[in-house]
Amino acid sequence: MAAPSGRSGGRLWAALVPAALLCLAGRAAEEPSTADFDVRPGGEIHSFSRSLGDYTCTFTYSAQGGTNEQWQMNIGVSEDNQLFSCSVWRPQGKSYLFFTQFKAEVKGAKIEYAMAYSQAAVGGQSDVPLKQEEFEITETTVSHREGKFRFELSKLMIVAKTPRDEL
Repeated sequence: MAAPSGRSGGRLWAALVPAALLCLAGRAAEEPSTADFDVRPGGEIHSFSRSLGDYTCTFTYSAQGGTNEQWQMNIGVSEDNQLFSCSVWRPQGKSYLFFTQFKAEVKGAKIEYAMAYSQAAVGGQSDVPLKQEEFEITETTVSHREGKFRFELSKLMIVAKTPRDEL
């Protein structure tokens, strides 16, 4: 249920996740799979949620400093209905807000892989992952780790396995 550990596991996931996300994006063509929303500072807890079929992704956060930032949530289901993906990110790359907390939750599926980043890849820059100690992953959530999270967030990525109907 955690992010991949070890060098070879990390390389494997680094290769598989982008391919899985591309496949998932194609599946959701009949319904909107990308939605823009504002991340608002002010210290209040806010949530943004999107559903696709039986699956839902909800991003809950509290942030300080600056002004509203435009973010996106992308969701998709694989063609074989085995995977649900949810990514929440700032398309401009780095967020300048100071996040006091965050949580991304999926409903209808169990997390297989998740990663959080302090900077999203844009303009030749690479994704910069948070340190593993800064966030935690459960079967259905990715969230900040109290006392360890360093208040920087620009992207969350989740790939979750959907329940299988056995014959």
